[in-house]
Parts: sequence; C-alpha cells; structure tokens
Amino acid sequence: MLRHLLFLAFAFSPLVGATTEADFCIYGGTSAGVIAAVQAATMGKTVILVEAGQHLGGMSVEGLGGTDIDNQPFRNSPAVGGLALEFYRRVSAAYGRTAAFEAMLAAKGKNTSLWRFEPHVAEAVWEAWVKETDIIVLRGHRLKETNGVTKDGTRLTALHFDNGAEVRARVFIDATYEGDLLAFAGVSFAVGREGNAKYGETNNGIRTDTTHKQHDKPIDPYVTPGDPKSGLIFGVQDTPLGEQGAADESIQGYCFRLCLTKDAKNRRLIEKPVSYDPAHYEMQRRYLAAGGVISPPHAAVPNGKSDPGTWHSLASNFTGWNHRYPIASYAEREAMLRTSRDYMHGLYWFMAQDETVPAKQREAWAAWGLCQDEFTDNDGWPRAFYVRNGRRMFGDFVLTEAQLRQANPEPVNDSVGMIWWPPDFHSARCLVKDGRVWNEGAVFNVSKEPDWIPCGIPYRCLVPKAAECTNLLSPTCPSSSYVAYGAYRIEFTFMVAAQSAATAAVIAINAGTPVQSVDYNQLRERLMADKQVLAVPVAQ
Repeated sequence: MLRHLLFLAFAFSPLVGATTEADFCIYGGTSAGVIAAVQAATMGKTVILVEAGQHLGGMSVEGLGGTDIDNQPFRNSPAVGGLALEFYRRVSAAYGRTAAFEAMLAAKGKNTSLWRFEPHVAEAVWEAWVKETDIIVLRGHRLKETNGVTKDGTRLTALHFDNGAEVRARVFIDATYEGDLLAFAGVSFAVGREGNAKYGETNNGIRTDTTHKQHDKPIDPYVTPGDPKSGLIFGVQDTPLGEQGAADESIQGYCFRLCLTKDAKNRRLIEKPVSYDPAHYEMQRRYLAAGGVISPPHAAVPNGKSDPGTWHSLASNFTGWNHRYPIASYAEREAMLRTSRDYMHGLYWFMAQDETVPAKQREAWAAWGLCQDEFTDNDGWPRAFYVRNGRRMFGDFVLTEAQLRQANPEPVNDSVGMIWWPPDFHSARCLVKDGRVWNEGAVFNVSKEPDWIPCGIPYRCLVPKAAECTNLLSPTCPSSSYVAYGAYRIEFTFMVAAQSAATAAVIAINAGTPVQSVDYNQLRERLMADKQVLAVPVAQ
C-alpha cells in the first residue's frame, strides 16, 4: 500500500531527484507506449509510463488521424486486434458511431472513415484510458543524453532524466519512435538504408529507378536556369545519385501531419512567417509555371478536417533534411524541427498568397487554416515530426523483405501480430538527374499485381541480442531492415506489437527469464485469449 501511495504522489507531483520503482518502465508515451502500459497493468504489474513531452498518444495526437486502415485497394483491418481494436472502439464511442463501427466489423466491411479521428479526440481517449488503470504517468521526463541508463551486466536497472528523477524497474520497453532508450542502453541499431546485397533484398538502398511520387513536370534545378555553375535552388541536394541498390545513409523525408479546417468559426489563418524567404519555394514556382498542379488539402478526418501527409511531393515532406535526426542530439533535433516547421509554414503561405501561384490553386489553398481546437498549446501546430524512420534494433534476428515477399516468403513461426502494409518509404533525396529535379527513394506498390504479402510480426524482432540487454523490448524500433520497417511502421502495427511485447515481458518477469527466452507457446496462448490477430484470417 505504501508503494502504491508513493506512486500516486509521484504521478501528480514528481520530485526533482526522486526515485520511483515499478515492475515495468515504459519510455515513450506514444500509442504503443500507452497500449503496453495498459496491457502490463491489466496483467497485474506496477507500471510507470514516462513521456519526454506532455501529451500521450504519439502521432495519433500529433495529427495522424488517418492511420492507414482500409484506405487502399486492399483491406487490412482484419489485422487490428486486441487493445488496438479497443482503441478504435473507444474512438467510435466518442463520436457516437459505435453501432456503425460494430456493424462494419460484423459484416467484414470496408469503411475508411469509421477508422479516422481528430487529434484532440484521440488524446481524450488515451487520457481516459490511462486514468482507468493504476498506471503512473511521468510527463516532462526526458532521458539524459549522457549517463541516462544504469546497467548491471546485461540488465537495465534504472533510467535517469534531465530533471534529476530516476526510475527503477524489472523490465523496460522503448516505445519511442527514435529508439533513444535502446541506443543509450548499448543496444546495436541501424539507421539508413542497407544495400540490397546485405539481406538479399530488391527494394533497399539507392533507387535509381524511382517512379513513385516523381515529378510529372520538368523543373530546372539551377539558380540560373540551364547553368550548373550558378548553383542549385533551395531543396535540391548536391550529391551524386549513386548505384542502384547500394547502401546509403539517407532516410525517407519527415513531415508534419497538420490538422486543417475550412470552417471559418474554427480556422486560424496562416499568417506570413517572420522568417519567410521566397527563394525557398522556387522549386514549387517553377513546377507551377511548367503547368503542374499542387492540389490543396482535402477533408479526410471527422468534422471536415484534413491531416495532410504526402499527397504531393512538393507540398509535404521536407526531403533530405532529416537524415541525421534519429541519432542527432536533442538540441540538433529541436533545430531541425524548427527549420522544417518554418519551411512548411512558408510553403502554406506561398501556396495561398504568392501571385505566381495560379489563381485557382491559390484560392483553393487560402480556404484552409489551422484549427483553433487542435494543438492549443502550440498555436495550432503539431508539436512533433512524423518520424517515419528512427533507429532500428539490430538483433540476432532481422526482419527483412524475405518475410514480406509474395514469391516464396520465409515463414514466421513466432508471430505476435500482423504486418499488413506494403514496403512503403517516401523519397529520401531530391537530386539532379538528366538536368532536372529528381526525387530518389520512394517505393509503394498497391497495384493489381503486388509483390508483397501480409506477414506475422516475429517476436524475435522485438528483442535485442541477449548479449547486449536481457530485459528490454521495443515495439516501435524492431530489428528490421529499412525495407521491412517501411511495411511495419504503421500506427496500429505499433499498438499490436506493444501489447504483445508487454505480454511477453510479464511472462519473463513471472518466469524469471530473459525476454529472449520467453516460451512462445505460453505467449501465443495469452495473445489469442486477448484476441490478438496472429495470422491472416481464413475468411476475411
């Protein structure tokens, strides 16, 4: 009882230099972090959920209201089980659409809109859910960059935070998108694109044949058109293309998932940024002059709001500027975040106000603005990047294209959930090729003849090498190649993997074994009881 009372005290007023203890410590208040915390608490363990910021839910509360469920020609909603499905049920209840949602599930129907939500609604769902449990939430606790972890051999024993607080636990979960905890704990990881040869893949490394999201109009890349000596316009990287399939440190571009509205009563007008530089949008200007169309956002989430992502390569990602983000210092990350926000802010103003934008497009863009009821503590802007690639663990087993390919896939015999999305990565670089601006690195195949299949999430990819750490798991930074992570990195997949990782961790605690030694049959039995989906349903 005393320890429980101490937990409650720390939850509401953590003290500088205070030490808190629990069975579980989950670092990262993402959707995966909350799901893992709920599962561990449900299984009777004491849980501390630590978030560097102030908000729970990760990208689901930072603008990603359309979380890639049933929004393509294929239907992937059968993969959403367990607590992930419970989250969407709670969202439906918040909108008063429970009957429609349940009817869709019963009929095995496909209705994209029933899976979508506004950021503030998702946040309310997460907050209410946490309050139903004995989870202790520590906000504003950022892991120290130096000496942030204490280990005893291969076991993590404590985390240390910038504010002087300390958390001790028996098992730890890294639920961040970046993979900070696993890196500070000395776990091997990868960043960037492996060469195809490393794992016998076909879609990894440099893509000299990129067609997806390629510019449909020629854009001259030089400051003085036609003159290479004049230098490159803003946004074009001065690096060679390289060889097809070769390894490369670049990763796909990040963006912000803004939440926008055309409702005048709820709209914040996008004013001209103080730092606005018209030269930063010369690429868009030339594309439009060539007859290109950059269509405006469109309503995609409830109440007429939009969560723009990458519907056009010149209106979303800030390609080429985020390659070091996963391994950058906190200060460097904050600077990159600010740079990208300034760029995107200027882009939205440019499209709505610059006279070189065709009038019809300009008017369509000007109708949209930020929402007064979203991100209210940040002037209507999301507080975080959409981190499409962070660190990836490098474990004894690496998930690769081999498990996802349609032709002779390698079986997954330790499935703890489903990956039901094709390898999907956005452009990594914006270069010069054949005298024009050229996007490199995007891959996404949803054609009538796909080259991928759904596959199980191998439990082995959620744990590090036993020689490096025996009481740490990560559902958000799995041991995978760049290609495989491109299929894995869907928000509901993170949730599913988080529930399974937490379940395995409880079994490891109860058995007194390393997380690598969890009995899969016991784990599978519990996951099935919790209605996790471990294989493609026979009738879907």
